[in-house]
Amino acid sequence: MLRVLLLTLPVVAIAYAELCKPDAQNAFKVRLSIKTALGDNAYAWDANEEYLFKAMVAFAMRRYSGKSTTQTSNVLLCNVTDRVSFWFVVTDSSKNVTTVPGSEVEAAIRMNRNRINSAFLLSDKTLQFLKITSTLSPPVEPSTPVWLIVFGVVLCLIVAGIVFLVVVGIQQRKKKNKESTERENLEEKGEATATVENGIPCETLDLKAGHINGVFAADDERFTSL
Repeated sequence: MLRVLLLTLPVVAIAYAELCKPDAQNAFKVRLSIKTALGDNAYAWDANEEYLFKAMVAFAMRRYSGKSTTQTSNVLLCNVTDRVSFWFVVTDSSKNVTTVPGSEVEAAIRMNRNRINSAFLLSDKTLQFLKITSTLSPPVEPSTPVWLIVFGVVLCLIVAGIVFLVVVGIQQRKKKNKESTERENLEEKGEATATVENGIPCETLDLKAGHINGVFAADDERFTSL
């Protein structure tokens, strides 16, 4: 029995090597930029991190398919580089010598992308699945409805217009009152000033009170008396 197991292990290893290799069918390349994302708090990529990655992929496959058959052993990693890039495939748990179709793996990764990113403290830009497009985050809904914002802007414009018209009206009224006062002062000043004709000052005729000529007044007294 032991001899059979020893003979089987190399065969399985060779089969796994054929399943997981660059550009293999249903294989995906992953690139991590841990130093770029975390700086001085960057962690080292080691066997523990590899196990966590396998566990997250197995979790994504379970959650996507609704089955609990996928294990960490079904996630194979290969061609791991020091700059933290590698390829991975997911094997079929029932056969274990074939891989899960890439479309299913892609759908599972896209469905759980945020959970995978959070596990490694990374984002879509620093944890890249090169053949899997990034998932778009749901649009952020404003706390204030759009119609209320538009209504507020229109209301502000109306109020500003009313204030502008009131201010302009007050200024024009003050200007008219000032011009009227200046005109009256000029008329009063003109009435009080004696006119000058041929260099001889003459009294201004008061049209309201009239003016009596002394010559005619003397004649009237002379002829009217009996």
